[in-house]
Amino acid sequence: MVGLRTDETRRSFLCETGTIRPVVDRPRKYDRQYTAPVSDLAARRRMGIDLDRGTVTRFVVQLEYLVDASTSEWRTVVRYDHDTDGSDVATHDVTEDGLHVDVYRDGERVMRHWVSPPLPANQALEDAEEHLTTHMKHYIRRFERWHGIEDQSQ
Repeated sequence: MVGLRTDETRRSFLCETGTIRPVVDRPRKYDRQYTAPVSDLAARRRMGIDLDRGTVTRFVVQLEYLVDASTSEWRTVVRYDHDTDGSDVATHDVTEDGLHVDVYRDGERVMRHWVSPPLPANQALEDAEEHLTTHMKHYIRRFERWHGIEDQSQ
């Protein structure tokens, strides 16, 4: 998390289990929120974490892509999360279900990949960050291909 900065903009990280639905923007507060640019690409990492005495109680790790600089429109590329209380549309407990990554296209979740079996939330957060770091370029290239965006890494 070195080099991350607190993000003043609160975007939603809502996702519905089961059927695929568009991402809905609603403010969600986390104890700590960070953003970090991804190299020279039009992408950023966003993270929200809630802690209780050093134990992660809720988190989101999300890769976003700037699709329209004139309107500052960011779209979700992939998302990892843990939220045992959740909301009416998003509840996911990594300690019971395991860690997964949701993949988005055109603002909608189109697939889910399981990353690990059930594990403690602190470990799941570390694994989510590591998995995203390992697969980030692939996720960005696929997002650019799906959305007809010229490869920004060249």
